[in-house]
Amino acid sequence: MTDNTGTVNAATRALRPGPFATPDGAEPEDRKPQDRKPEERAPEGGPPTVGVEEEYFLVDAGTRAVVPAGPRLAARAAGVLGASVSGEFTDLQIEVRTTPCTTMDELSAQLARLRRELAACAATANLRVCPSGTPVIGGGAGAVPVGDHPRYREGVDLFRTMMDDFAVSALHVHVHLPDREVAALAGNHLRPWLPLLVEMSANSPFHAGRDTRYASWRSVLRLRFPSLGPPPWVDSFDGYRQVATAMADVGGMSFAELPFWDTRPHPCLPTLEVRCMDVPADAADSVALAAVVRGLVVTSARLAEQGDKGPRLGGEVLRGAYWYATRDGWPGEGVDALSGRRLSAPERARRLVAHIGAALEEYGDLERVEAFLDRLAARGSGAHRQRAAYRSGGLPAVVDDLAAGMTAPDTARTADHAAAPPP
Repeated sequence: MTDNTGTVNAATRALRPGPFATPDGAEPEDRKPQDRKPEERAPEGGPPTVGVEEEYFLVDAGTRAVVPAGPRLAARAAGVLGASVSGEFTDLQIEVRTTPCTTMDELSAQLARLRRELAACAATANLRVCPSGTPVIGGGAGAVPVGDHPRYREGVDLFRTMMDDFAVSALHVHVHLPDREVAALAGNHLRPWLPLLVEMSANSPFHAGRDTRYASWRSVLRLRFPSLGPPPWVDSFDGYRQVATAMADVGGMSFAELPFWDTRPHPCLPTLEVRCMDVPADAADSVALAAVVRGLVVTSARLAEQGDKGPRLGGEVLRGAYWYATRDGWPGEGVDALSGRRLSAPERARRLVAHIGAALEEYGDLERVEAFLDRLAARGSGAHRQRAAYRSGGLPAVVDDLAAGMTAPDTARTADHAAAPPP
């Protein structure tokens, strides 16, 4: 899904009665299970399903600069990938999405195949696919080419020059959670952990040929908008909708039915969506992050079902924690939003695993998550890897290393030039 910042007129801003509606106007809770699309059906026993969306930049195979080839490649790749591929907010990008998966092995196989097939389609057009949160080379001269969609153009009208460099690529994770009330309260429980997800996924240190000196410049670009970033604390799903409506009424949000906060009960699917992460270079890291997110959502939903509405963190403290996360990334010393203390990312990750460990063990995901944390300890985040590639061969080497992640097997790579992060 895109970070759509478009607007609609006042008549369509107001929320429809009942839960957020699906595109055909029906309410998910009001339809019989057999009438729902496959991706909307609840799993019959076992763990909740997980699906991911990944956004990528398209680069010229020779210059490695981003090029506006998204619509053209999406049309070409659709012949192979069908509805699993689409254009994105800018024409510099393309998106793939998996179907809902019960196990992380299934998710890993799907995502690896989507990446390989998309890279193969791109190669036939002298393009490469670059999984980075921001453009490494190019994308900084003039306004980025926005996709041909009315809401995209309305977003440019609303936010004006702020949109000129708004080309960012993310990993979005959907976890099946059809109860909107529980999903809204589960979001409260996720809020303290979102900065850590930013740190673990940070993969955008370069922007338009320049080292930003941040780990996740994508997150910096997003946080300047009034309706992007951490969600508000709410006491109910009605409260969630009221805040969204108020934001839309004052012009700070595109429209109330589709907030773009970093967690949200999805308006068209029975899922809780988490949207704060940079797209990783490797599919293995995306899958590990999806396992972390499912563990968080399941743990949070169980607490919400027990009547726990979650810690009521102040927005200012949470924004401060986000800022530390975007700047220093892994393994920096950032703010633990729960305690207000500054703690290293590895220490906060240990606390996270203790918090969600029961869910990870229940679904067989603990080993995968621990292996991911071991990789972070050994070679750092995507930001470390990009800078290590830059030291070995400049910006073209950064793009080449990122593009290699599209055709890697569905296991983690360890690049020869990757170095351990500072202690």
